[in-house]
Amino acid sequence: MALVKPYRKWLLIIFLAMLCETLAGLAGPWPLKIVIDNVLGKHPLPGWLHWLGMAHIGEDKIGLAAVAAIAVIVIAVFGAIAGYIDNYFTESVAQYVANDLRQKIYHHLQKLSLQYFDTHQVGNMLNTITEDVSTIQGFAASGLIGILVDGMTIIGMLVIMFYLQWDFALIAVAVTPMLLFFVSRFKKLVKKATHEVRANQSHMFSVLQQGLESERAVKAFGRQALEEHKLKLASLDTVASALKARKIKSFLSPVVSVTVAVCLAFVIWRGALLTVNGAMTVGALTVFITYLNRFFKPVQDLAKMTNSIAQATVALERIQMILNTDDFIVVKLDAKDPGLLRGDIEFQHIAFSYDKAEPILSDVHFNIKSGQRVGICGPTGSGKSTVVSLIPRFYDPTSGQVLIDGVNISDYDLAKVRSQIGYVLQDTVLFYGTVRDNISYGRPEATEDEIKAAAKMAFADEFIAKMPKGYDTMVGERGLTMSGGQRQRIGIARAIIRDAPILILDEPTAALDTESEKVVMEALERLMKGRTVITIAHRLSTIRDADKIIVLKNGVIAEQGTHDELIAKNGEYAELYKIQTDPTLKPAAVNN
Repeated sequence: MALVKPYRKWLLIIFLAMLCETLAGLAGPWPLKIVIDNVLGKHPLPGWLHWLGMAHIGEDKIGLAAVAAIAVIVIAVFGAIAGYIDNYFTESVAQYVANDLRQKIYHHLQKLSLQYFDTHQVGNMLNTITEDVSTIQGFAASGLIGILVDGMTIIGMLVIMFYLQWDFALIAVAVTPMLLFFVSRFKKLVKKATHEVRANQSHMFSVLQQGLESERAVKAFGRQALEEHKLKLASLDTVASALKARKIKSFLSPVVSVTVAVCLAFVIWRGALLTVNGAMTVGALTVFITYLNRFFKPVQDLAKMTNSIAQATVALERIQMILNTDDFIVVKLDAKDPGLLRGDIEFQHIAFSYDKAEPILSDVHFNIKSGQRVGICGPTGSGKSTVVSLIPRFYDPTSGQVLIDGVNISDYDLAKVRSQIGYVLQDTVLFYGTVRDNISYGRPEATEDEIKAAAKMAFADEFIAKMPKGYDTMVGERGLTMSGGQRQRIGIARAIIRDAPILILDEPTAALDTESEKVVMEALERLMKGRTVITIAHRLSTIRDADKIIVLKNGVIAEQGTHDELIAKNGEYAELYKIQTDPTLKPAAVNN
């Protein structure tokens, strides 16, 4: 209702058009009744048509037939215009509602913490935003309006059928509740089958998405056949569930059709007797049978629409599953404006877990002074990335608090805190667009001079200038048309132009060759001046000169200090450093 509310004026136009369309449908059989009873037959005109008699048309059979013929055209044109207005505005509302719904879902997803994305398949989310929203759109454009028109038509025809022959109308009244009861009971089976279809479709979508996103790895390992087999299994599951659902849905229409045929047969037999006995005119019987046919058609349509209703219901439930998720990073109503941050960071007895049974961090406590360079290292799975992710509040700690400039970050305005944190990741993500757009991604208002100055500081200007269109060159999806070193330098330029007081480096040189690493490290040195820098490192050489090195192991701080202090302790750090600098050690020792 909230989504439809902005379009209530259009809905009023739609309702009036539907009303006119229904009236045209109800008026449709009456010209035929006039021809049968008053032109071909000798029955007098009904009272509401006495004005034709006053105009001397009622006495002229040919003139009366002409009026009936013109009435057919007028009714058709009237109904066609109403139908056009109805369809146009209905489709308009459906399109805008679908657009608003997509925006609402995407906006809601943007507010969720990264923990939600860590535990849900992106393919399912994409399927909901595209397929489920399209299902709702289709139902709003045709199904919902069809139900309303059919409902109005049923009420109108019942009134006229009671006027024409009340005992015949009772047949329709008696049969309709039984049909609708049968349909409502049947709906549960259809809904269950539809749920299964949508689940299998989502799984197939996820398999496709994962396979296409990993195409480079698939080809590298020669696993095309495996990925094709995965899709085949997922696709066959979808086919099987769709056929099962169709089997259930196909049973409904024949039952309704046979029931309707039995009612019509009785009306034809009984109506023929009444007509022969003079209790009913042929025209009235014709109108009644026409109405009865049309009366049961909406009932049949409503029965057949069980499929559309079930699909729309399932789609809505899947959408609500996202919209009802409240895994938010909560921003307080009285959140503070942090102003320009100095960059003092303190972790106070932080614990974190995705699942209470498996804690990731336990009682992590350390502080970073403004302008310090701090390295974080440790074995894989020790919690390095999680620690760093708590600073921009990608996650909130299970217990404890993170302070920036002495204030709990949960008391700050989230967007304003994040705007003062720069990032250079292990694999810089570039978006489809120009090089210029990618550099200014974190600060869209940056000027051309600022963009070029940032590129020069990151040693990116030289290779950008050699591109076909320079800064206007389009970057391929995820930046795969560039080398790793080039992507990292674009990422550094992106961080430079943001000019944030806090800088997070997540293994920025881990995937680079020696030559690229050297250039990137020179660019990083320029970037790090005057900032608080937190670097996650596997290559300990990149943090050797850090003011402080924090060593994590199994979610706790094993030790911390400068490079020389930690080497002197001969503990975890010294062991890791020895493994990386002693070429005589075997790879197995590194893994341990």
